Amino acid sequence: MCSSDLILNPSPTANPFPAPAPVQPSPLIMSDDEDVEQFETADSGASTTIPMQAGNVRKGGFMVIKGRPTKVIEVTTSKTGKHGHAKCHFTATDIFTGKKMEELVPSSHNLEVPIVSREDYTLVDLNDEGFLGLMDDTGNVREDLKLPSGHDDAEALARQIQAQWDEGKELVLTVLKSMGEEQVNATKEAPKQD
Repeated sequence: MCSSDLILNPSPTANPFPAPAPVQPSPLIMSDDEDVEQFETADSGASTTIPMQAGNVRKGGFMVIKGRPTKVIEVTTSKTGKHGHAKCHFTATDIFTGKKMEELVPSSHNLEVPIVSREDYTLVDLNDEGFLGLMDDTGNVREDLKLPSGHDDAEALARQIQAQWDEGKELVLTVLKSMGEEQVNATKEAPKQD
């Protein structure tokens, strides 16, 4: 009997869905530690932005433009047009690159506002490659950030930090964090200990 006979003349005893062939388990092979992905931290899944109505964003506030966290430097609002929406024209700078950006949004529409945090660290080391040794208030040291770079203001800040470090000054650096990025954005001398 061929398969076309089964389709045309099905037999009551023939099973049109035969059981799959049993699969033999393969012997387990232990992998080297190098091949195993290791996860040291896990993201809580918390959002890096919050929604806000465009008409509520003010100069000096933050907003997301083209997927980048920015600080608003100017806001102008146009009158209501024939379609019923006043428009907000935002001019802002990227908080990490300094790039100027613009956005035009109806004032009643929502836009994304990045969650921005600042944390102060004491500078305890600065190596030849530009990596910073930063100690927080609890005494934990991190060494994963470099001197700021990427635009003129960041380069000037990096030169200032390097010069003050070379003079032997104790420095407190402010690290700005938003949308998964971090960068040193300010420096000041540590208060004198009496």
